[in-house]
Amino acid sequence: MAKRTSEAAELPPPKSTAKGQGTARPPAVKDADEEMGEFEDKWEDEYESEGEVVDAEAEGEVDGEDDFTPAQEDSAPPPEPTKTYLPGTAFEADEHLVPDNSVYLALHSLSYAWPCLSFDVLRDTQGSDRATFPHTAWIVTGTQAGEVPGQGKAKDEVVIMKLGNLAKTQHDDDDSDEDDEDEDQDGTDEDATLDFLSIPHIGSVNRIRAQPIQSGSNSNSLPDPYNVATFSETGKVHIFDVRPYIDTLSGPSSSSTTSTKPRSKLPVHTITNHGRSEGFAIEWGQTGLLTGDIDKKIFLTTITPTGFNTSTQPYLSHTSSIEDLQWSPSESTVFASASADKTVRVWDIRAKNRKSVVSVQAHDEDVNVISWNKGVEYLLVSGGDDGALKVWDLRMFNKGTPTPVAHFAWHQAPITSVEWHSTDTSVFAASGSDDQLTLWDLSVEPDEDESPAIVTSADGSEIPNVPPQLLFVHQGQKDTKEVHWHPQIPGMVLSTAADGFNVFKTISC
Repeated sequence: MAKRTSEAAELPPPKSTAKGQGTARPPAVKDADEEMGEFEDKWEDEYESEGEVVDAEAEGEVDGEDDFTPAQEDSAPPPEPTKTYLPGTAFEADEHLVPDNSVYLALHSLSYAWPCLSFDVLRDTQGSDRATFPHTAWIVTGTQAGEVPGQGKAKDEVVIMKLGNLAKTQHDDDDSDEDDEDEDQDGTDEDATLDFLSIPHIGSVNRIRAQPIQSGSNSNSLPDPYNVATFSETGKVHIFDVRPYIDTLSGPSSSSTTSTKPRSKLPVHTITNHGRSEGFAIEWGQTGLLTGDIDKKIFLTTITPTGFNTSTQPYLSHTSSIEDLQWSPSESTVFASASADKTVRVWDIRAKNRKSVVSVQAHDEDVNVISWNKGVEYLLVSGGDDGALKVWDLRMFNKGTPTPVAHFAWHQAPITSVEWHSTDTSVFAASGSDDQLTLWDLSVEPDEDESPAIVTSADGSEIPNVPPQLLFVHQGQKDTKEVHWHPQIPGMVLSTAADGFNVFKTISC
């Protein structure tokens, strides 16, 4: 992000549709020579008038002033230089943040009628490793509706969204016709679109997760049913089949439209084992659906030929609220949990006592989120209320008091989301309540002579030093809640916050 004074730089006008999709673009700048016209040659010492030659230097001595009129470009004040903004740097009264579009391959934003503080990426049939713009992305989200004046609390929804025409971000100020033609071919001059369908939901959606598509499945078809689970503030976990909604949004010409089921507005199953204890931890895996509540209980729901079956006995070892759950990517019976009791625990569902196998005190405060590396089965990253990000080697959990293999104290507020890159096993994304979304690369080694954690800026204020593993800092959203990598578009990041969604792809990864 760059920091400019309000007078020196205006926010780029959004490229948007009536449906709320926006793309940041810088304004075009005209060549200064096109507006100046003719001007005198300032290097000319003499001029001829009515047959008399006058020495310009001597004339200036008599009149006591120089007749030279500076060109327009010489008299215009220079533009205020832009400055790179680091979190912790104090703002001046006339300064604000603007995005540096040259570091974004794509940058889009959208908003919905109500905040959607949890979402998940839906798989589609357009293939993997997509690189050609414009892109299309599918997500499922849930609302946290507020009060409507005179009508009470608004009704909540599960929303299936199709984000179309996610084009390249334009950052070239050249207005030539040739560039315009190139833009049309590259898809950078198309408006992004949002199409959606909604399902009524009882209570606000605390967390929502889509059932993953098994590896080796046909990439040109979607599962039927395509299950999505929500954890409601009422304590109930609802499971919806969103496949008919995807088929409707895809249109009748879509090759993926094979389901003919009607769109049901009711969940296909509801889990009531948590009673009235709401929760935020929910995770699908090959074995089934894990759900954890604020009452320290974890339940496992499996899918049987006759439907869904939730075990009556919970997994109990934590002493406080369950905040997040993750299945092992390599062992179908093993999962990890994060809790407000400051610990991360690893479980095996084959253990008859339903107790955790190993645990570690991971943070000084609540552990909010965890993510299990899909490519390196022993790596897990955690984020806590202390603002710390820690990477753990799970092989060390049985050896004394384990310490993290990496510890980053960059964020200045609680961590709200972490997720490993879908294909690059050394990269992960994180978000925090400090309005930052950060990308990290563990493969970058620090210098032998490590810099101090805090450095002093030119104005004397203290700001955090940039760790070498910090690839990118994305800002502009307020109170970012969740971040996900798109599994089929390498490097594309999607995030949600109190003020809407962002979809972007950087030059960093």
